[in-house]
Amino acid sequence: MIRNIPSLALLLFSGLIFQQTNAQTDERIYEIIDSISADRIEADIRKLAGFGTRNTFSDTISDTRGIGAARRWIKSEFDNISNNCDNCLDVFYQKDFVTTEDGERIPHDAWVVNVVAVQRGTKYPNRYIIMSGDIDSRASNTMDFETDAPGANDNASGMAGAMEAARVLSQYEFESSVVYVGLSGEEQGLFGGKGLAEYAKENNWEIIGVLNNDMIGNIEGVDGVIDNRTFRIFSEPVPPNESERERTMRRFYGGEVDGISRQLARYVHKTTETYMPEMNPMMIYRLDRFGRGGHHRPFNDLGFAGIRIMEAHENYNRQHQDIRTENGIEYGDVIEGVNFDYAEKLTAVNAINMASLAWAPPAPENVEIGGIVEPSAKLRWDKVEADIAGYKIYWRETTEAQWQYSRFVGDVNEFTLDGIVIDNFFFGVATVGKDGHESVVVFPSGVFR
Repeated sequence: MIRNIPSLALLLFSGLIFQQTNAQTDERIYEIIDSISADRIEADIRKLAGFGTRNTFSDTISDTRGIGAARRWIKSEFDNISNNCDNCLDVFYQKDFVTTEDGERIPHDAWVVNVVAVQRGTKYPNRYIIMSGDIDSRASNTMDFETDAPGANDNASGMAGAMEAARVLSQYEFESSVVYVGLSGEEQGLFGGKGLAEYAKENNWEIIGVLNNDMIGNIEGVDGVIDNRTFRIFSEPVPPNESERERTMRRFYGGEVDGISRQLARYVHKTTETYMPEMNPMMIYRLDRFGRGGHHRPFNDLGFAGIRIMEAHENYNRQHQDIRTENGIEYGDVIEGVNFDYAEKLTAVNAINMASLAWAPPAPENVEIGGIVEPSAKLRWDKVEADIAGYKIYWRETTEAQWQYSRFVGDVNEFTLDGIVIDNFFFGVATVGKDGHESVVVFPSGVFR
């Protein structure tokens, strides 16, 4: 146990590791950013939009039109990517059958089919970081599975981003597994995400986080703003399946905005500001847009961390609209509404965060906090079974959105922050790898005296 002032030797060692682990020096992250290609993303978006409609209940037989042709092409692309990395991806369909009794937006019984590509981790193959895009599109009437609905931005952009991330990240090895997935049935009720989340639960996947990309290509908002730098990160404050004990503890000890999805959002915000300072990430303290939903929600429902990454300024004339012109206004989600350079930037945001998380060691478990009616804050946690640099304690004022302060404390399992009054701050602990990559910050789940 370390208390107060550590020994001189430990202080010098901790200072050396602190310098190493805080340095912004992982050139691989910059290589990943530079490798993302707007041209490849554009080609994939054009291909997906060219299937006419990708409505979940559209044609599954044709090789050129409908959801069936689209998902077969996506799988073939993942297979090609795997061939180029010595079969490093496990590519498969994951599907569930839905009927008209499962929801009001289901015109007929059908299979909801997801396309999944798993890049197995070298050290923690059962830990997963997931990037998802949606395969399906829709016309003005979601029950209309025949009218053209190219869905260039919603959501060929997110699907193309997941495919491009797979092309780039498959050239690297990671300690944890990375998953690239195309989900279906989003427009009819998030059925694809629900199916994959249940599949993950049944197969005991340890999910680090889900990065749901839904519309990452539009820069011209219906509000008149044109912005190719800003993007939104949606995250809910606490897990919806938390226990009554957890709710009671939060009332007395805090943590109203410190659930696992919110910590994942903070991680993405911090990594983006570190490696892509030209971008402007916006933390949105909400599950999704007002009254709306996305494919991270089914994962949240089962207790997994998940966030939505998307453009900052939406154009509703290009969402869920039949292609037409009325009163001089052009409607429809067509190629002309997509900015491929912007989609490249948001794909890079995903790729660098997945890489950072997949290179990072596991997060500490059973983090507890003490220091009630004392002049110092105390934290303790279970050490991870890994060769690491150590742990970092984060804290912030209770009204702040981001972690303000941090201290690397070495490879220990408890530490006392002298002079830091527990009442005035929120605290968390992250594991730091020897290459400087950190786990998501873990908020205390218990107290001690």
